[in-house]
Amino acid sequence: MQLITVAGSPSVGKTSVILQVAKLLKQDGLAVGVAKFDALSSDDGRLYAQHEIPVAVGLAGALCPDHYFVSNIDDCLAWGRRQGLDVLLSESAGLCNRCSPHIDGVLAICVVDALAGVHTPKKIGPMLRLADLVAITKGDIVSQVEREVFAFHVRLANPGAPALFCNGLTGQGAADLARHIRAAAPTPSLDGSRLRFSMPAAVCPYCVGETAIGETHQRGNVKKMRFADREESR
Repeated sequence: MQLITVAGSPSVGKTSVILQVAKLLKQDGLAVGVAKFDALSSDDGRLYAQHEIPVAVGLAGALCPDHYFVSNIDDCLAWGRRQGLDVLLSESAGLCNRCSPHIDGVLAICVVDALAGVHTPKKIGPMLRLADLVAITKGDIVSQVEREVFAFHVRLANPGAPALFCNGLTGQGAADLARHIRAAAPTPSLDGSRLRFSMPAAVCPYCVGETAIGETHQRGNVKKMRFADREESR
C-alpha cells in the first residue's frame, strides 16, 4: 500500500484535489482511501463517502493537529491495510504555515492557493519547502502572468519539487498528480520512520489550559518579541 501525505493551509482546495485524483486512481482499478485530519469539525467524511471513498476522520480538538497527526498516522496505515487499500491519502488540517506533516520515504504533496498572493510561498515553512510535489489550485481565477509569477515563487521556495496546476472543480491537471502517485514507493510500515522536519514546539501553560494573560502566567517554552524602541533605550 502507498501512503501519500497531502498538506496545505485551510481552504486551499486539498479535499477537491484529492477527490479528482482519487477518481482517476479508482478508474485504474486501485482501491483508494483517505485519512482526514482536522481541528474541531469536518464534513469531508460525508463528502468522501458520497464518492464511495473509505475515510477515517480524526479531530484534534484542543491539541495541535500536527502532533495529533503524528500520534495517529501509523494507526491510519493499519486501518488502510484492513480496508484492503492500494493508496491511502492523508489530508492534514494545515492550520498554520509552520506545519510539517511529511515523512521520509513517503510521497509528500503540498497544496497552495494561487489567490493567496505571489509572496505567500516564501511565508510557508517545511510543508512546502520539503514537499515532493506542489499542487497549485485556483489558477483559473488569476491571469496567466499571475499564474507564472506565483509558480516562479513556488519554485524559489522549493526548487526540487515540480509545481503543477490542478483545478479541483474540473480536474484539469489531476492526471499529472495521479501519475506521480502511481509511481510512489509503497509504505510497508512506519515503524522507525522519521518526519522530515520537527513539529511546531510549545510547552507552556497555555498548552494545558491556562487562559490568563501576563508574564506571571508565562512559564516553560515562551518566546518574546523584541521591540526596536526598547533596544534603543538600552
